[in-house]
Amino acid sequence: MTQIKVTQAPFTMHNDPSKTETTRRVVEAMVDGLNDHDIDGMGRFFDENFRWIGNTGCGLKNGLKEFQDNWQRPFQAAFSEKVATDEVRIAEGEWMAAFGRQNAKHTGEFMGIAPTGKEVEIRYMDFWKVVDGKIVDNWVMIDFPYVLKQLGKDIFNGEGWEKWDSQAVQHPMTPLK
Repeated sequence: MTQIKVTQAPFTMHNDPSKTETTRRVVEAMVDGLNDHDIDGMGRFFDENFRWIGNTGCGLKNGLKEFQDNWQRPFQAAFSEKVATDEVRIAEGEWMAAFGRQNAKHTGEFMGIAPTGKEVEIRYMDFWKVVDGKIVDNWVMIDFPYVLKQLGKDIFNGEGWEKWDSQAVQHPMTPLK
């Protein structure tokens, strides 16, 4: 078998570890701003031209205005009373990552589903790059299939691979003791 040499982690190759605390402070303050539902004030944390790179169903947002108008406002309209809780945060240099959940109420249309008033859990993973005190890139994975299932729509029609899971598995968002 031919061995292929692939350059790994090119985005973090020149990461500056001395920037860790600045990165941590920017992201922590930004999450507080999200929990305050301060859409118009996000320029404090995001570079005007930052990139928001989401998974399928979320899309790609170029710049702060596009992020606010095409993600934050529609998301807030669909899910009110939302509170983000980062379960894990890891920071090194200009990079920070987290995974966690948002708890919210489904009060607006979401992917063709009329408001149900149901409380939902929205799982996510984020990677942020902070340069000169502002977020310039944000890679996001949001578990929309799980959100849709909570709203009564199984997009896998019962064929998701969790059908093979043991029922004894502890829920992944419950901390281990």
